[in-house]
Amino acid sequence: MQYSADGQSDGTATVQFPRPGFLASVFRDLGAGEDREPDGASTAGPGDGTTGDGTTGDGRSGNGASGDAPPDPGLDGPDGPGRPGSAEAGPDDAVAAHARAATLTHHRTLTVQAEHDRLADLLRRAALPVSAMDFESQLRHYQPRPYPADGPAAEAESEPRWEDFAPVEPPAADPESGPSRRLLDSGYQRELAQARLTHQRALREWRTRRAEAGNPAADESRRAHEAAEEARARVVREYNESLEECRRAYRLAEPAAVESLLERALAAAETTTQDLPAACRAVFRPLTRTAVLDLDLPPLDLVPSLTGYRLAPGGDIVPVPRPPADRATDYLRLVARLALRALQAADAVDTDEILAGVVLNGWLRDPATAEPLCLVSVDADRDALARTRLLPPGTPYEERDDEGVYADAEQDEALVRLRQLGAAVTPDPYDRAGVRPAAQAGATVPAAADLSANEFAQLVRDLLTRGGIARWSVRLRGPAGLVATGEGAPGSALPGRWVVWASRDTASIGVEQIETLAEAVGEESAERGLRLTTGRFADEVLDLTAGESHRHIHLIDGDGVRELAHTHLGLPVATGS
Repeated sequence: MQYSADGQSDGTATVQFPRPGFLASVFRDLGAGEDREPDGASTAGPGDGTTGDGTTGDGRSGNGASGDAPPDPGLDGPDGPGRPGSAEAGPDDAVAAHARAATLTHHRTLTVQAEHDRLADLLRRAALPVSAMDFESQLRHYQPRPYPADGPAAEAESEPRWEDFAPVEPPAADPESGPSRRLLDSGYQRELAQARLTHQRALREWRTRRAEAGNPAADESRRAHEAAEEARARVVREYNESLEECRRAYRLAEPAAVESLLERALAAAETTTQDLPAACRAVFRPLTRTAVLDLDLPPLDLVPSLTGYRLAPGGDIVPVPRPPADRATDYLRLVARLALRALQAADAVDTDEILAGVVLNGWLRDPATAEPLCLVSVDADRDALARTRLLPPGTPYEERDDEGVYADAEQDEALVRLRQLGAAVTPDPYDRAGVRPAAQAGATVPAAADLSANEFAQLVRDLLTRGGIARWSVRLRGPAGLVATGEGAPGSALPGRWVVWASRDTASIGVEQIETLAEAVGEESAERGLRLTTGRFADEVLDLTAGESHRHIHLIDGDGVRELAHTHLGLPVATGS
């Protein structure tokens, strides 16, 4: 930049050029083509007014078109920007491309790692204990709010006195002389003036409150406040009364009340994982006093399918998939925690022990398929829930050095506890391998075939216990039925020791089963045997039990089961006979 005599810039610039032949020597040192002449380049020597680098002596380009130098083939060519004609250009571009690919590989791996961290956090939060949402915890309490104009002692408030605001007088200069005010003490005068202002303000507010005490507007404001408080108290009282009505209905095992309480508890249990879609619905069957829970399982793509990305020798970014078994195990671990949490919520809320059992079905609902797929099903009675600790003790989620973030399915405590309840769990959710639901709730009048194994056992026990058989002991139990023993009190409708064989059948019962029951009666030293079925007996069986040798064997078919349910339970049941 050039400057004038007064030191100011005159707007012109002076360009400093390298010495002649400098660029040519640089290109020559880099190995650029020395035999080729650039297009449009001047070949004149020093005698025609040009320098060796193609510029004129006055700083202009040798072609006379502009001040810019002509393009040089060594700066841009068919091999790309830079110096494609040089031997170093190719390795430099390869190194830059490799660096970019490595950076992209790292960022993609970090994204996959974030998905793994989110899954680990969901596993931890899904295993947190839930609080019981029973009726006591839902009660509301009314706390009255005082009127804003009323202070702590509004009625006994007296007129503010100056003695309560006056500052302490300064001591006398001479200790032996009496106290005297130092009127010229500026600090004391400031304190005295501030105290007088405070006293006057307090006195004015006191007089205003006394004047408003008999003001109609103040009385109206107080009445409005008391009306609002009365309305608040009425809302709390009505809510508690309605809650007490629900509690009475719950104790009477009314389905609407039981289902409402269960769904409140299930919704409260989901607060720790609100970002995870896992809704749960409850249906209560008063016939067997069993709650059927339908749990919506999270989508399969929630579990990461990759461990990360790696950079191949050729420069391609290659995904590294996870073993399918590990991915299936992680999904089942999450499913087990969600199922245990729902079971714990249902068990914790049932403080009055209305439920005799809980059936939980975990459904995978895929929009691409019309029918949902059941991946887990649990049929647990009250005794099993009481004996089983539903959640892992201590820290629910731990990272082990030898196993990484994810543990083996056989060592996962949630899956172990779920299998202790006799749960049916899919071996591979990603292969769409479903399980048979233990029970399904849908029809208003349940059928015997729709009941779970525990439900059918509970139904038979309730029917025969109310009929007179006590000391009920189940010996064998399966999906089709059960074998149990019991004793009836003398003088009851079913006196003596009994061997009961109850089953859900679609085919007719033959003579072979009656002979087997007769043998079991002898082995148990029982007096009578009872064969109960939801189907029918063959004519040969009726003829056999009419004989003298098998009169101690009693038969109850599907029609008899319906009559017993209506007589003893007051509820209908469809036997399918």
